[in-house]
Formats: sequence, C-alpha cells, structure tokens
Amino acid sequence: MSEPNTTSTQLFLGRQPILDRHQELVAYELLFRSDSQNAAMVTDGSTATATVIVNAFTELSVGDALGSCRGFVNVDEDFLFSDLLELLPMQSVVLEILETVPPTEAVVQRCRELKEKGFTLALDDVIQVSPEYQELLDLVEIIKVDLPPLSTEELVLLAKKLRPLRKKLLAEKVDSRAQMELCLELGFELFQGYYFAKPTVIAGKKLNHSQLALMRLMNLIHSDADTAELEAAFKPEPDLTVNLLRMTNSVGCGCTIRITSLRHAITILGYRQLQRWLQLLLFASKNQSGTASPLLHLAATRGRLMELLATTQRRNDGNYADSAFMVGIMSLMPALMGMPIEDIVAPLGITSEVHDALCEGSGPLGKLLALVAATEIGSPQELSAALTDCPGLNSVTLNHCITQALTWASNINREADH
Repeated sequence: MSEPNTTSTQLFLGRQPILDRHQELVAYELLFRSDSQNAAMVTDGSTATATVIVNAFTELSVGDALGSCRGFVNVDEDFLFSDLLELLPMQSVVLEILETVPPTEAVVQRCRELKEKGFTLALDDVIQVSPEYQELLDLVEIIKVDLPPLSTEELVLLAKKLRPLRKKLLAEKVDSRAQMELCLELGFELFQGYYFAKPTVIAGKKLNHSQLALMRLMNLIHSDADTAELEAAFKPEPDLTVNLLRMTNSVGCGCTIRITSLRHAITILGYRQLQRWLQLLLFASKNQSGTASPLLHLAATRGRLMELLATTQRRNDGNYADSAFMVGIMSLMPALMGMPIEDIVAPLGITSEVHDALCEGSGPLGKLLALVAATEIGSPQELSAALTDCPGLNSVTLNHCITQALTWASNINREADH
C-alpha cells in the first residue's frame, strides 16, 4: 500500500527564467509535475499536486536554492482551495492563477484571503481585459501577458488598457528581440522566454576577448593540462594575468611567499582554486548593457547540474564529471557568441566525447545535456523520455541535483558581486 503513495509524490522539477528590464535574472517559473507514468495511482489530483510542491519546498529545499530569486508556482482551481497551499513559503513564491480558473465569487474571495495572508498573486495568460476578471485584476500584483496569440496592434491596445491598473506587466513567451524592445516601450517590467538564447536573435554578438580566454582556460583545467599549457594560455591575456598575480599575492590567499612569476602563481594557487576563480570571473562578466549576463548564469548552472548528474552516474569517474561540466557550460555559448557550436569548439582542443555531445548531441554526455535542456523547457513527456535515456538517474536524484546546482549558482553569483 505504501508504493502508490511514494510514487505519487515523486516529481519532476523544471524551471524557466524570468528577467527584469535590465535582463537580470529575478525569478523562475517552477514547473512541478508528478511522474506521468504513475498518474493512474493518484485519486486526488489537487492534493497530490499540492503535496508535490510542498515537498519540493521542504525536502528539496528549493526555496533556499532560489537564493534572491522568487519562484512562480502555477495554481489551478482545485489547488487554489487546498489547505496545503498555505504551507508554501510566501516570501519565496508568487502564486500564478491559471487562465483556466473561473473568476467566481468564491475564487475572488479565496484570492483576497491569500493576499491578506501575505501571498503575492499573478494572473496567467492574459490576452484581453474582460469585465468578469476585473476583481481578480484588482487583487493581483503581476499580470502575465501571453504574446503568441496577440498581433502587434492587439498587444499595444492591451498594454494601454492594463497600464492604468498600475500592475507589474510580465511578457510571456518572448521569442525575439523585436518583441522584447516593443514590450519595453509598452512599460513591461518582467520578461519570460528564451529569446536571448536563440542565435538567430542576437547573431553577430561576440564574447569579449577575456570571456573567450576564460572558456579556454576552464577547458584546459578540466582536461588536466600541465602548468606550461596554462601559462601559455594566460600570457596573451594581460588583464587576466595581472588579476591572477594580484589575487595570489593577496593576504586572502593565505600565501606568505611573494609571487614573482605566472608559473609560480599557478603552482601556488592550485587547479581547484584556479577553477573556482575562473568561475567567479565568468559570473562577473558583463554583457553589452553593463550587467551580468543571465545567460552566462544559466550556462554555469547547466554546467554544475551536468557535473552533479555525471557524478551520480559514475561516482568514481572525475574525468566524466569534469567533461559534463564543460558540456553544460559551453552548451549556451552559440547564443552568446552568435556562432555555430562547431566554430566555437574548433580552437579549444576539446575531447571527442565533449565535442560529440555539443555538436551532435550523442553519447552519454549528449543524453545528459538533452535531459538538462528538458528540465528547462521540455514537456513532461520529453522530460520522462530524456530521463529514461540516462541510466543511473531518476526523478528524485534529478531534482536533488537541480536544487544543488541552483544553490551553487546563487552562492557563487553572490560572491562574484562582492
């Protein structure tokens, strides 16, 4: 009798980034799904969903993993009236009322109660201002506008009607820079979608020279290159070299020996500390707007997630875990650089295993990358299929690794800001 109860509370945790007007990461929409293959065992759908979400915020510590970001949680009509909903950490979540929830008197009253308790409410998939939704619109703080069904003229008109309500407008499913810029002009404050991760949108954008050097150096460290190779990679990068010498010479490094050469600095610092420093520099990298790139943040999180999953698969294979990290962190570089992945990896001298995963999506690392991508934007069916393709992993270990990766990213990002 215990097994159905266990399987019904297993979950897949997905996340989609939400950015502000400066393209900085401020929240995730959290996608909680019980295992679809066990759906027949669930007799009370709303209770199962609520239990899954509450478990995620307690056993999986998703709230801690989000750091300064908030989590948007989808709320259907049944879940809206569930007592378990009130167990969620109100300071960490935004309750996203789905478009399928009818604006009945009972629904409006329930939303009013939740708001009085301190919850932040959002209304999902708004494409028009209907009189019957007026009371709900008055209660929510965030209005999510679904862009695909709207023409440019309809979007402009809708934004004009919504602005007097003085709510935060969130543009959902943004898939082009033109849409982003139009929504900025219309007063939208929040944005959701992978428009910035599509090479066709930002074609021609390049990482600066130092960012490319960071990628090369990280690859050398993960491939266990010798000190001479690392020294040669640093030499054409005077800024990085000076920063390395300064850091190694600082009191904070605990080094009492005065560093006088690049080779000496690399030896004293050690590969692990050097890797940590490069990760911090990558997080501190600035994009053209002068702010830390959310895409670099996501790329690094991908890298850490793949490293954790690889370690779970092969606990005593450090090289496999290191290669997984490189695949994850490099997988979004085409979007940042506006170049095909083949052109990016050509001068890096990466292993065939990493090359095949990035360029062809093949091999164990290619399957891991597909799994990680599915947690971000995939359907439950795609996620389940991708998980099946990765031996040694299940939904529990996947979610545990996701929360660890988010925690790591939040911590290292805070360090990079100081």
